[in-house]
Amino acid sequence: MASSFFTNGCFLLLVAVLAFTSVHAGDPDILSDFLLPENGNFVNGSFFTFTGLRNVLDMDDPQTFTVSKASMAQFPALEGQSVSYALLQYPVGSVNPPHTHPRSAELLLVVDGSLEVGFVDTTNKLYVQTLQGADMFVFPKGLVHYQYNADAQNPAIAISAFGSANAGTVSLPGSLFNTSIDDGILAKSFKTDVATIQKIKAGFAP
Repeated sequence: MASSFFTNGCFLLLVAVLAFTSVHAGDPDILSDFLLPENGNFVNGSFFTFTGLRNVLDMDDPQTFTVSKASMAQFPALEGQSVSYALLQYPVGSVNPPHTHPRSAELLLVVDGSLEVGFVDTTNKLYVQTLQGADMFVFPKGLVHYQYNADAQNPAIAISAFGSANAGTVSLPGSLFNTSIDDGILAKSFKTDVATIQKIKAGFAP
């Protein structure tokens, strides 16, 4: 009986630890109002200001899908704040290929134009929606998703908000076909031949 109690107690303790860990799996909490830069103790308002997106909308429309980020790498004041942004520009017919963000959900706001968006859940069910200007859509954390500008006449612009200063992006096409995964493994995984895999990989060559 004591052994059973001990075993059950250890199991419950393990479950509690795992639950606590999963609850705190996002950005770590900080013990101060904000984190100072490594090379200095003095900061003023400019440290909390990011101007990197000022000129993006004044430039000519890009020819390919373009992401301009305001995450911890570009804006160090975000460290420890569990928030970041990205400005997304979609020329006519362009796609933000299937990808995931391992450390955050994504809340997308269409600023101009329209977008087809979708994500796939862990049961392989696809959720698709067409968004117009001012519409919002949430992509749950870690799930594969995409955006596509199906409009044959007009570009689109969107802003994405993340619940992490460094949400991370894993692009499925790039991760699969632009890395060193063996061609034979990819061929077996996709139930095709090595020649087909090599042809796909050639499309990712610089």
